Amino acid sequence: MLKEGPKLLHWNYFLALESDLERLSRYVEFTKDNYKTYSLEMAHLLLAASSEVDVVLKGLCNRVDSKKKPDNIDGYREILRPKFPRLCEMQIRIPRFALDVIPWENWQSDKNPNWWRAYNKVKHDRAEFFKLANLQNTVAAIAGLFVATMYLYKEEAENGSLVPLPNLLTLPKDCTRALKQTDFGITLVYRL
Repeated sequence: MLKEGPKLLHWNYFLALESDLERLSRYVEFTKDNYKTYSLEMAHLLLAASSEVDVVLKGLCNRVDSKKKPDNIDGYREILRPKFPRLCEMQIRIPRFALDVIPWENWQSDKNPNWWRAYNKVKHDRAEFFKLANLQNTVAAIAGLFVATMYLYKEEAENGSLVPLPNLLTLPKDCTRALKQTDFGITLVYRL
């Protein structure tokens, strides 16, 4: 009988969104040529992933400094960037489609990610900005969620208890140390 695994609610939600992204790849080829393609499904994924980023970053900020109560992405950036400097340069790979994304790169210059600005425009004025619910922003938002969730579960990531593994997204090679067999399957031991 398997023992109960850790409660990784945000990890499981990320995996569900990543699975939806993988399903989307059956209908829209993930290439830079299609980055401006937009749809209702991409709007759904962009909104869901970005909303979850907000929740995960708030939780991560609380772990870093429970006295501060940031209520927006600018406040999250002020707390998280000094604590996790690598977050801004983390390059997420999608090997199946030979794509790379650095979802938090704009934080290095005190700006919010393009996908985050697109999310807010789509959320608040979809009639005018629906075209921003495109493949590029959707992939970047889910990659941003991947990075944020990895940092939220840093301890679990570094002891190899984040299972199952993502199907599409991977961290850079220097962020992985080893494969580990667990009661719940094969996983990676990360180094963040």
